[in-house]
Amino acid sequence: MLKIFVSGCVFFPGLFFTFKHIFKTRFKNWKDADGALVSERHWLATDFVWFGAPYMAYDIYAMYQVHYLKEKDKGHAEYKGHSIHTVTKFLCKDFLFVLHHVALLTIFMPVSLFLRRGLGDFFIGCFFITELSTPFLSAGGVLIQMGLQDSTLHKINGLMLLLTFFLCRILLFPFMYWVYGRNYNVAFYKVALHLPLHCNLGNLCILAPQLYWFTLLCRKARRLFLQQHKKRDGQSPKTS
Repeated sequence: MLKIFVSGCVFFPGLFFTFKHIFKTRFKNWKDADGALVSERHWLATDFVWFGAPYMAYDIYAMYQVHYLKEKDKGHAEYKGHSIHTVTKFLCKDFLFVLHHVALLTIFMPVSLFLRRGLGDFFIGCFFITELSTPFLSAGGVLIQMGLQDSTLHKINGLMLLLTFFLCRILLFPFMYWVYGRNYNVAFYKVALHLPLHCNLGNLCILAPQLYWFTLLCRKARRLFLQQHKKRDGQSPKTS
């Protein structure tokens, strides 16, 4: 997996800068922005949406299975078999996660594949970056499952989760607006006025749950920090 990740880090920037140089050399009348714009076009911006869509559908089912098995292990009588009740309980418990996945399948996927007319690869790529925090979120659950919630590794993973979540799911949005403004010589605070209303509303709808989840992550991090602090105080030798 590390080799694949490193290969992607080398391949895509390398492809971009290579084509950018070729276009700049070949087409003398092109501006730097023209070469960069064409260089960022790539079939993966579309094909990866096709590749990733089944994951969103599968993940809803996987989350339900985890919920069902956890409740079944607790001995709840209504979880002796799958039913509308168990599904409803799951939807109520993980409503935002399910809504997020469904929105990606029913809105983001059609827009990316059929409605953008080959434009906006940069923005699609930025939205892909939001998933950079997901491995750290998953790793945190695995470490807790292994009983390593008090380990240094879990603390480092938690910091990486907060950092990547903030950079790739929150700071990403003002970054996209800044890049747009820079490309079209529009002041950052005026970018929203130059974009169609549906683009601003779409970004707002995506950003809102990210802010909510980041708040929950910060609260959890604070709670774990206080618990660790109390443990250290309780274990420290008392002096008379």
